Amino acid sequence: MGISSLGVGSSILTQDVLDQLRKADEAGQIKPIELSIANENDKKDAMEVIDASMKNFIDSINAVKSESLYDERETEVSGTAIEVKADANTDIQDFTLSVSILATKQIEESGAFASQDTKVATEVGDLTLNIGYIDAANPGEDFTIHYDENTTLKDLKKLINDEAGDKVDATIVQISSGEFRLFISSVETGTNQSITITDDSGKLSDDGGTTAGGTKLTTGLSAIQSGVDAEFTFNGQNIVRHSNSVDDLITGLDITLKETGTSVVSVSQNRDNIMEKIDSFVEKYNSAIHELTKMTKSSAESDKGIFSNESTIKNMKRAIEDMFSRVGGGVGNLTDYGFDIDKDGKMTVDKDVLNKAMDDNSKNVEAFFSGGTFVNDDATTTDVDGVFTEMSEIIEGYTKYNATLDQFSGSITDSITDLEERKTTATQRLDARYEILKKQFAAYDLMISKFNSASSMFSQMIDAENAARN
Repeated sequence: MGISSLGVGSSILTQDVLDQLRKADEAGQIKPIELSIANENDKKDAMEVIDASMKNFIDSINAVKSESLYDERETEVSGTAIEVKADANTDIQDFTLSVSILATKQIEESGAFASQDTKVATEVGDLTLNIGYIDAANPGEDFTIHYDENTTLKDLKKLINDEAGDKVDATIVQISSGEFRLFISSVETGTNQSITITDDSGKLSDDGGTTAGGTKLTTGLSAIQSGVDAEFTFNGQNIVRHSNSVDDLITGLDITLKETGTSVVSVSQNRDNIMEKIDSFVEKYNSAIHELTKMTKSSAESDKGIFSNESTIKNMKRAIEDMFSRVGGGVGNLTDYGFDIDKDGKMTVDKDVLNKAMDDNSKNVEAFFSGGTFVNDDATTTDVDGVFTEMSEIIEGYTKYNATLDQFSGSITDSITDLEERKTTATQRLDARYEILKKQFAAYDLMISKFNSASSMFSQMIDAENAARN
């Protein structure tokens, strides 16, 4: 008999009865497993929050423990005479620099030509362009330029730039109608940038290529600006340089001379960047502790935490809290530098205390934070790992790949998989059981129906016999 007719014969063994029995069995066998799965999934979601919080925390620790953070420098320059850029780890110092003369380029102009297309030679030949001649001991650098009878002033400009463009810039300027001049300027500045042209072949021409022996491009060159050296004083000491860009005065400083005048320069540690990283560390610490506190609340408190009974997470929270007083390498503790934790577990930092410590001895602060040699009050030294290095090792014991948190998350995933399998098995077992019950109910229902039919027939026979007697 099909399941759709279950109970038709008896009105007792119905599908509704089976459904109620199934519901009762599911409540006792399936529902507890589903609740456990839901709880484990809640743990999995909570672990994602913890993982993110701990990643941010360890990143903030690694940022503030970096030695390069304490090597960064910033400069403060009064006045507009110079600009200064400081490399990392440059000596912290103050100085005064007064500029009296700025370095200039050497600029030469040729004699006048009627057009930029005017020919400058009578036939094939060579000229020598010299840059930087001082004396026989310092002859400068020679460049050979090849020309011919078709070379124009414009062509010569290009030949010079192609051959000696690293040292000079050649250009043609129209002074007035029918007056064009070749200008050659040195790329660099200083007294060592003299410019001369020698006609090696004697074939240059001043009259458009008709007559050889021209001098407009050789002895006819005239200086419209002489290259001079920069002159300035550093803390009163006279200094001379060929360039306005000075990178060899103080190691790690690039100084650009901008104008005559005096500037006072202060090179200091980049405190703003350090404080930004410190603020990030404090923020990420408080965020991590807040999440861990919320998730490990005991049953005696309201809003019981999902990990209230998990020793792994509770131990990690305790380790983070304890490390505040544990780190320091024996040369101090974080409270000496303005750090504090209140009764609610929230960390703060007093910037005034920290700045004073850095003003007093920035090298010791760097060593205490990121590791190095710490100079004690009695002038002895102690090699320390650095408090943030110590913290990093503690936290990475939980957060690095395949460490405690990875394994704990894996156990949650394994638990969910196991529970899902248990649920599947229990469901299949109930399915099989109730498939048998359906068949048994159908058979019982048929038997009851037959009994009911026989009973009805006997009742009718008795009723008929009674009627006949009467």
